[in-house]
Amino acid sequence: MSISIIGKSIGESATLKLNEIAALLRQKGEPIIHLGGGEPKTRVPIDAITSLTGLLNTGEVRYTPVDGILELKQAIIRYTEEFYHRKVEPENVIVSGGVKQAIMVALQAILDPQDEVIFPSPYWVSYPDMIKLCGAIPVPVVPEDGTFYPRFQDIEQNVTTYTKAIILNSPNNPTGALYSEKFISEIVQFCEKEGLYLILDDIYHRLVFDGKKAVVCYEHATDLSENSKIIVVNGVSKQYAMTGFRIGWAVANKKLIKVMSNIQGHQTAGPSVLLQKAALGALNGVQSGVESLRLTLENNRRVLMDQLNAFDGIKATKPDGTFYVFADFSVYDKDSVRLSKLLLDKVRVLTMPGKEFGLDGYLRLSTCGSIKDIIEGIERIKWALDPNSPNELYIGERKLVRDWL
Repeated sequence: MSISIIGKSIGESATLKLNEIAALLRQKGEPIIHLGGGEPKTRVPIDAITSLTGLLNTGEVRYTPVDGILELKQAIIRYTEEFYHRKVEPENVIVSGGVKQAIMVALQAILDPQDEVIFPSPYWVSYPDMIKLCGAIPVPVVPEDGTFYPRFQDIEQNVTTYTKAIILNSPNNPTGALYSEKFISEIVQFCEKEGLYLILDDIYHRLVFDGKKAVVCYEHATDLSENSKIIVVNGVSKQYAMTGFRIGWAVANKKLIKVMSNIQGHQTAGPSVLLQKAALGALNGVQSGVESLRLTLENNRRVLMDQLNAFDGIKATKPDGTFYVFADFSVYDKDSVRLSKLLLDKVRVLTMPGKEFGLDGYLRLSTCGSIKDIIEGIERIKWALDPNSPNELYIGERKLVRDWL
């Protein structure tokens, strides 16, 4: 069988694969604790459901414009004005099948083969493969100071004549790090000076803790004309717990949005009108659910950090936002894939191996679940790894005997 060079270079999504494994084991009645997920457990906003069902009841579920229905684009314009203090027009907005597609069509619109795209490491698992799908080259950059907070010089020294774009995800998946205003400002100004595209993946920008706020990129730009190469992507998946609705968007200059729309038109056409109506309901509806989710995640972070701080040998940096704690388990196993598999096989706790995010020896742990799951999950992990723990553990009525240490 003949497979393309690009096709051979692309692996499956590690996060989606592990979610699938967890679902299958749960269906079999296995006592799975999912500490790897990026999916809030709160209910979808009632305004989203009402908006969707209102259209569904009419029976008029038809094609939509490739770049999104006007009502939703108007809601995104209001959202951009409220949270980014930036007034844009409908032609500056494209609605896509999730943030992933918004980023993908943006990359396809700007990249040529052998172009390079820089992004800080650790990074969201899909960035490298999305860039490879365009025939371009991913350039992950690990901060030289060993933290999760890149400095301007970390990025600058990796720029070459082949560099076309920089991607920033703040607060960051998987680390929860919120990049500083100084860093964002320097990157924005550098990209303007060098003529580079800057893609801001802001999907977690309202889920920030300790009274902090995500930096608004536009406030540090000098060129807000239609020549601007800033691309801001966002969506409803995280802040509204609407992961299954697959609605995201991008805001950029009109010429680029037109090219992105042309590409999307040949990929999928416009997103489902039902799902766009649901997103419209969420954006225009009562917003208290977002703050409720943020407070829940902030409290769950505290519980998870307390559990990890009492775990000998584990190093964890307190996240500034998102759903995640990216913890260093290298004292137990530097191979995070092997470690993650052991925890799933032996104590039925699902974690995400750090290798998939660009940093081996780490596990990404989620705060999306209940406090009960967080506490029990870490207890199971500790039992599996700590030689000083008792040799037996009961999960429900199932007795486990540790025979691998």
